[in-house]
Amino acid sequence: MAEKVVIIGSGPAGWTAAIYAARANLQPLVYEGSATWEPNRVNGTTPLGQLNLTTEVENFPGWPYVDNDVLGQFAKSALPADRYDGLSHLYQGKRAHQGKRAAFGPELMEFMRHQSTLYGTRIITDDIVEVDFKKHPFTLKSREGQTLEALTVIVATGARANYLGLPSEDRYKNNGVSACAVCDGALPRFRSKPLVVIGGGDSAVEEANYLTKFASIVFMVHRRNELRASKIMQQRALSNPKITMKWNRALDEVLGTEEAGVTGARLKSTVDSTKEELPASGVFLAIGHTPNTDFLGGQVKLDAKGYIELTTPQHTYTSVEGVFAAGDVADSYYRQAVTAAGSGCMAALDAERWLAEKGHH
Repeated sequence: MAEKVVIIGSGPAGWTAAIYAARANLQPLVYEGSATWEPNRVNGTTPLGQLNLTTEVENFPGWPYVDNDVLGQFAKSALPADRYDGLSHLYQGKRAHQGKRAAFGPELMEFMRHQSTLYGTRIITDDIVEVDFKKHPFTLKSREGQTLEALTVIVATGARANYLGLPSEDRYKNNGVSACAVCDGALPRFRSKPLVVIGGGDSAVEEANYLTKFASIVFMVHRRNELRASKIMQQRALSNPKITMKWNRALDEVLGTEEAGVTGARLKSTVDSTKEELPASGVFLAIGHTPNTDFLGGQVKLDAKGYIELTTPQHTYTSVEGVFAAGDVADSYYRQAVTAAGSGCMAALDAERWLAEKGHH
């Protein structure tokens, strides 16, 4: 028997879609991904999405600063014991935060996940690696060999930030290395400190300009002697007194310590053998994102950047009737947890109404 709604992905979009679909008695099935599959680890596509790889989430409504002990008590009360165990280090031991803070990304995602199960969401910790959208019901195949049919599918697999692949870059992720200025720029560790932005396109200029609200100075590092960004964006960067351009430079290594996190960046010239070190408390990568759509096999229309193209304004419809997309996999512009969650709600409502129109209740 075909599933009514299968949700692929487990970030804010996926869990919000699951909450809404479950409350509509659609018995959604979520494929949350595998934590042990190496491609997921490398690409940052493990269960609970990109938010699970972040620290404090200050921009998700409804989570003001709360004492760490109180958050610990809440988590212990709200979550099953096995899920709480994965968060216990936040509340106890050497790594525990002291005093008040916003919710950490892993906490927020665990709360979303658990909330979806309260209404009947079923979860499989596996990856969908192949789909057949050419006939209905749709056929989905998982990495572990399961085959199932679905009346509707919500794709919420997100988009992963591009990194350079430096070991030091990976070492200091969430401890000074970030790929989202809007997500992390206002954190205390970055305020009134020098910061480094790597990249030369529109996104890099946007990130650099945004960070000048908090940083003492922003070093913008680009491989060439002119930006790739549009003319108006170039002007914004070049006219901003808090942005210092580092032309013909590339990131050679992120500098730091285990205790302090990022303390600087070593740059290498792209035209000769010289190197230089910059003091910085943060390094922001702005070299693009890659939407997680390979498993679709080209069966859903994508835009020029590789994101799923939504075909109808104010809806989450894709080029395949009965397939919906939510979150960053269809959003190359906002890429925020709250917008992803909102689109997850929309996708669930779209799927519910589509099923009703087809006589599936």
